[in-house]
Amino acid sequence: MTISNTTRRMLMQGAAALAIACSMFGAAGTADAATALRMAVPDPAESSVGRAATRLAELVAEKTGGEVTIQVFPDGILFGKDQNAAINQLGAGALDGLILATSVYASFEPKMNAISLPYLFADYDQLQAYLGGEPGAELLASLDRLDIHGLGFFLRTFRNVTTRETPITTAEDFGGLTLRTPNNALFVSLFKALGANPTPMAFSEVYSALQLKAIDGQENPVEVPWNNRFFEVQGHLNMTQHLADSFLVALSKSAWEKIPAEYHEAVQQAAAEMIAEHDAEEITQEAEIIGKLEEAGMQVNRFADGELEKVQEIARGIYPQFEEQIGSDFMQMSIAFVSR
Repeated sequence: MTISNTTRRMLMQGAAALAIACSMFGAAGTADAATALRMAVPDPAESSVGRAATRLAELVAEKTGGEVTIQVFPDGILFGKDQNAAINQLGAGALDGLILATSVYASFEPKMNAISLPYLFADYDQLQAYLGGEPGAELLASLDRLDIHGLGFFLRTFRNVTTRETPITTAEDFGGLTLRTPNNALFVSLFKALGANPTPMAFSEVYSALQLKAIDGQENPVEVPWNNRFFEVQGHLNMTQHLADSFLVALSKSAWEKIPAEYHEAVQQAAAEMIAEHDAEEITQEAEIIGKLEEAGMQVNRFADGELEKVQEIARGIYPQFEEQIGSDFMQMSIAFVSR
């Protein structure tokens, strides 16, 4: 019997996830911590988010003297890879902890869409200041109604479009491209405005859809096509840097209350330290990953002179569509914050 590359890749990922999970469950049996929590992440253990979760677990154990421990479960194995279900489970207390993209949370808390307004942030300094400042604090507070306690945000590098055959160097190059997007109205509206055919799709289906040419491309931070080997089925990395995203580090309200109050500050400090370390590492590694994708055979494309400004003008034209959803006051606060 011949095993396809996709099947082989899925089997290998499944075996790796099972091995990690088994080792973690084994560790749980010997833990002496007063409070032992399980944290779910959507990506592999060696991914950026997987490493961030592992580092958080180390810092929490260190700062609480081992009285609070976190076990990390990668690859979405605790929530069946259904990211919307993960947020529901977190709010219900079925998950203790979760690290997940804010673009997914936007389906539950529309204010989160403000982070992903296209071309809102000029650079990573602005994005970090926003997430760590007054706007970020308001977003964390908005999770209370979901019974979720937010510990903080760490940045993802800007999102870029990969395509099979079409280089994107002008605004017109988006025309007619079928691109996978998250199931998020803001992403869909952006690519419709640019003339593409946005196709919401579960991330677990993306590789197969690219391989079968059901879609022309997808958009994500550069580590996603690298970690998921999209370079096998995509020829172009287009540095569109069209919008920002971030990861929210959160605990369920019940898990937060289960932690003795005397350790709350230590857990918050652990999250803040991990976020600072992670952001610096993420920005540095972006250039390294672009180089790896080039070595793997992808062509890296950038906008021709004057074309970025055209794309930005089109993209910012969708802001009014989301003002009511995000909230006029919060949208204006966000725009004013980055305009200082």
